[in-house]
Parts: sequence; structure tokens; C-alpha cells
Amino acid sequence: MKKIYVCLCFIFVFFTSAQATTEQSSTAPEIQDRVYKKLQVFSRILQYIESNYIEDVKIESLLDDAMKGLTSGLDPHTAYLPPEYYREMKVDTSGHFDGVGIEIGVSESRDFVVITPTKGGPAEQAGVEMGDKILSVAGQSTKDLNLVELVKLIRGKKGSEVKMILQHANEDKPYEVKKKKKTIKIKSVQFEKLEHDLGYIQIKSFQEKTDREVRKAFLQLDKKENLKGLVLDLRNNPGGLLSQAQLVSDLFLESGVIVSTKGKNGAFVETLHAKKEGTLRFVPIIVLINGGTASAAEIVAGALQDHKRAVLLGTPSFGKGSVQTIIDLEDGSGLKLTVARYYTPKGRAIQAVGDFPDVYVSNRAIAVESENEARALREKDLKGRLKTLSESGKEREQSGKENDANAKNDLQLERALEYLRTWDIFRKPFSSHLKKKVS
Repeated sequence: MKKIYVCLCFIFVFFTSAQATTEQSSTAPEIQDRVYKKLQVFSRILQYIESNYIEDVKIESLLDDAMKGLTSGLDPHTAYLPPEYYREMKVDTSGHFDGVGIEIGVSESRDFVVITPTKGGPAEQAGVEMGDKILSVAGQSTKDLNLVELVKLIRGKKGSEVKMILQHANEDKPYEVKKKKKTIKIKSVQFEKLEHDLGYIQIKSFQEKTDREVRKAFLQLDKKENLKGLVLDLRNNPGGLLSQAQLVSDLFLESGVIVSTKGKNGAFVETLHAKKEGTLRFVPIIVLINGGTASAAEIVAGALQDHKRAVLLGTPSFGKGSVQTIIDLEDGSGLKLTVARYYTPKGRAIQAVGDFPDVYVSNRAIAVESENEARALREKDLKGRLKTLSESGKEREQSGKENDANAKNDLQLERALEYLRTWDIFRKPFSSHLKKKVS
């Protein structure tokens, strides 16, 4: 216990010195006294457990649980990651992992839910849908698990089997999924040349080199500089690297702010700008978004929308407008810590609100009824999510009217292509008038 006491004393000195610089209303001695009393209680609890608990326990495990507890009351994207979980997490931006292919979140009611299944993965093939509640995994109730423990159960060695009990959001009866884990390879970018000299680029996640893949795809589609329009598909894109969101946005913007981030007490952390060098040839762009469009994908959509470089079509995005940093700790563990909120070029906060489409179309590209889209989990539904702050620091109203333009039977991609095919038809009759007005 002597080692633990020394450790607690160090925490006490570090924490109180940090707090004294941020709490203006209290004096340093008052802060130190409050923290010291709490750490005294914590130390006594550890002593009681070690000396009197009916079974042998590892103090290290108790301390691990205590550190998990430090972050459990914060926002859903902040977490302490023990070494074994931290190693698992490092595969998130590598483009492949072994599992069944689902993105998981925590709802406001503290249930684990599917944010989006990976297209073509075992989970999607078994009928798992966006918004499904995860009741148990490998015989363990999810009520007894935290997020990193749940992810570890679902991921694992290729070929091993996992059994999950889930429940569709609009049904009372649970259903069982029993699938073998396989290597989920997430190819970041896919593209296709369509009729009428139109192009389609889908970004599934923002991994290392995503910007290079998007550039390569565009140049391939525009090989003869005859591309007349582009659909950029960001649906069900959970995000990824902030740096890649900046670089992808920069491909289509010549200048101006791409995204700005504000940290503790509203201080600007960073403002990222576009540059003219390397900008791709101008073509009309329609960006597809839905409830699974999150984080880095929302940065791209918001930047192109604010600069009027693209039209957003689909349904409101997920609304994850916070930035996390990963801190390596001495014992191989890690801390994923929310350090800032991000804002679009016009200062719009995305947190718990999302990007709103210019053209609202409820159907997704895959054949899913519109009611599934309506029940999709979004950031505002997550337990402990950050408040939505405007750039001035005040809490922002969640607004945005959903005007379903009788798109009940129309898929979003088809609607986007219709608009691009008629782009020139509507533009040409007014082009001479627009030129006169400018002159």
C-alpha cells in the first residue's frame, strides 16, 4: 500500500496544481484540501478491500477499474484504455481488423447500439441494422460490460465464432446472430464512372492516404477532362483522421477555412485552411449524407456546404462534433480524451446537431425503409454527450426542418444523379443574365 500512497500523493500534487490554474473562484489551499480528503477516502477504500474482502483481489485490477471510472462519467468518446484494449484500438485507422463489422455506440438510456454495420461484413449479412440494441455477447449481458470490453468480445481471432443477442429498434422480440469473425478490410475509397459523364466516389472512412486515393479516383474519372458532375458519397462513414478530412476538403477548395477547433474555455486550438495548389478541376458536386455520416465525414460535408462548393443531399448527419487525442501512457495503456469541439467555416457547431442537407431525401442507397433512417442513432442520443455550443460558446438550439420531398420510393443516389444530369439544362438559360449582373 506504500507504493499506492506515494502514487496518490503524486496525483494529488499534480491535480491540485493544474486545478489551481483553472479555478479562479477558489484559492489553491481550498482546492488542495478538497482533493486531499477525497484521495484519503480512496486510499482507505483500497486498504479495506485488500485487507478484508472475502476473496483475493489484485490491486492493479482495482486501480484499472478506478481509472476507467474516472472517464466513465465524461462524454462517450473519452475512455481509459488498458494495454490489451489499447492494442485493439490502434487498428481503427489501419484499414483492417478481425471481427463481425459493426460500429458501436452508447445510447442515452445506456444501451449499446449499432451505429452502422460494415457493408458486406458478417453482421450486415446476418441482418444487423443501424440502431439495433446489443443485449448480450458470448453469453455475457452487455449491462455488465463497458464499451472497450464489449469491443474486445466482438473482435478477436479470425475464424472464431461469436454469438450475439440483439433487438431491432422497432421490434420487441430479440434475435440471435452467430457468425465467425473474419478480417474486415475497409477499403477507404471506391469509385465508378457512370452514364452521362458523371462520376461516383464513395469514402467509407478517413484512413491514412485517403486523400491520395480520392485524388487518384477523381483523375481517373476525369481522364479526358470530360467529367460533368460528381457524387461524393459519405453515407455511413464513421469518420477517422482529422488530418485526412482536411486534406480531402482541400482537394475541392482553393482557399478559406476548412475547419476550426476550440478547446477548454473556448480557446481556439487550431484553424485549418485550404490552399489553391493541388485543387482538382471544378465540376458540380453533390455530397450524400445520412445518420451514419459522422466526425471527419461531417467536417468535409460542412466545409463544402459552407463554401457553396457542393450541395448536400440525404438526411441529417450523426452530429459528432468533438475532437479526441490519444495519449500513450507509461504501462502501455492509453487515454482517449476529448479536447475540443470543431466548427464549420461559417462557425456552425456540429456537436449533437449534425450537418443538415440542402435537399432532404429520406431513402438510403441500399434498400432500407425510411423508418430505419428515422430511428438511426445519432450523437444527440448518446449518454453523456457534449452540449451543442455555438462559436460564441453559448448552447445552440437543435434545429433543422426535415422536408421530405415525396422521395418515399426514390433512392438518394438516383436523385443526386437526376440533379447532376439536369445541372446544365437549368444553368444555361440564365448564364447570360448572370454575366450581365456581375458586369
